[in-house]
Amino acid sequence: MTQSASYPETFLAIHEIVKKARQKLNHDNWDYIIGGTETETTVNRNRAAIDTLAFKPRVLRNVSEVDASTMFLGRRLRLPVMLAPVGSLELFAPDAAVAAAKAAEQFGIAHMLSSVSVVNFEQVAKAVPDALRLYQLYVHGDAAWVDDLVERAAVAGCKAFCLTVDTAYYSRRERDIAKRNIRRSNVPGREFQPTITWDDVDRIKSKLKIPLILKGISTAEDARLAVEHGVDMVYVSNHGGRQLDHDRGSMEVLPEIVEAVDRQAQIIIDGGFNRGTDIVKAIASGADMVGMGRMQCFGLAADGLQGVVRLLELLENEVQTAMGLLGVTRLSELSQAHICKAAPVSNSHVLSAFPHLTLEDKSFY
Repeated sequence: MTQSASYPETFLAIHEIVKKARQKLNHDNWDYIIGGTETETTVNRNRAAIDTLAFKPRVLRNVSEVDASTMFLGRRLRLPVMLAPVGSLELFAPDAAVAAAKAAEQFGIAHMLSSVSVVNFEQVAKAVPDALRLYQLYVHGDAAWVDDLVERAAVAGCKAFCLTVDTAYYSRRERDIAKRNIRRSNVPGREFQPTITWDDVDRIKSKLKIPLILKGISTAEDARLAVEHGVDMVYVSNHGGRQLDHDRGSMEVLPEIVEAVDRQAQIIIDGGFNRGTDIVKAIASGADMVGMGRMQCFGLAADGLQGVVRLLELLENEVQTAMGLLGVTRLSELSQAHICKAAPVSNSHVLSAFPHLTLEDKSFY
C-alpha cells in the first residue's frame, strides 16, 4: 500500500486542506465554490446520495498489497480520479489551470480543462505536454466555431473531447446574487447553448478523431440516447448542484445509468465526491472514473499545485484503506455486493464529509 508523505506536517487529513482554503479565500470566491442553485437542494442531495450508502466488508482475505490504479484512455492512473473542469478556476490560485494539470501529471491522474478557463488547451499543452489532458466545451459559438475547437483539441494532444449538455440556461445561484456577485450575465455566445441538440452530437462525433464525452447526463433515457449516438463516455453530472435545483443526487441516478449504458460506453461521475470512501462507492456502483471539482479548488487555494498533490495522496490512502478493509486488492473486484442502502447519521450538506472541520463562521455551510 502506497504511503506518500510530501507534506507530513502540513496536511494530515483532507479537512485541514479545506480549512486552509477557507482561510485564504474571500467570501465571494468561497461562496462560488461551495454554493449551488437556489435552495441548494441538489448540492445536498449529491452528498446525501453518497452518505446513504454503507459498506459490506469481507474479512480473512490476503490484502497485504492493495492496488488502486486503473486504465483510462490508454494510461495507467494511480487512482480512478479526474480533476473535473471548473470555470473561473483562476479564482483559487495563480495560473490555476496549468497548476492543476501539472499536479495531475505529477501524481498520475487525468485532467479535464474547462473552456471558460483563462488559458486554453493549447497553452496547457505547451506547459504540460505529457499530462493526460481532456477538454470540456461550453457551446458559445456556431457550428463552425465548435468544429474548429474539435479539430484544434485533437491537434493539441487532448485525449478526449467533452461536450457539456446541461447548461441550456444558466441557473440562479442565490449566494452570488444576494451579494450582487453575478459573474455570468454577459458571457459572449451564451445564446448558442439552448440550441444544441442530438444532431450537433452526431456532427461533432463524425469529425472527432478522439473519444467523445457528454457531460450532464442524469437519466437513463438520455444515457441510452448517448449510446445510440455513438458517445464513448457518459459523464453523470448535475454540475455539482449548480444547474437544476431539486435534481437527484448523482450517485442516486448512477445505477439506472449503468444499466442503460450496459457497458457500451465508459461512465464518469461527479457531484459531492470528497473522500476516498466516496470514490470506492462510485466504482462499486459501476462508474469507471470519478471527477473532482470542488476538492481540486480547495487544494489549489490551500497550497497551489502541491495542495492538489497532497489532496490526491490523502485520497489514495483513504481509497486503499477502504479497499483493504472491504477485502479487495483491485478496483475490478469491487461490486454492488460491497455496498447497500443505509440510514444517514447526520444532515448531508456540501461539507458534511468533514465532521472535524471547524470554520469560524458557520454560515458558510
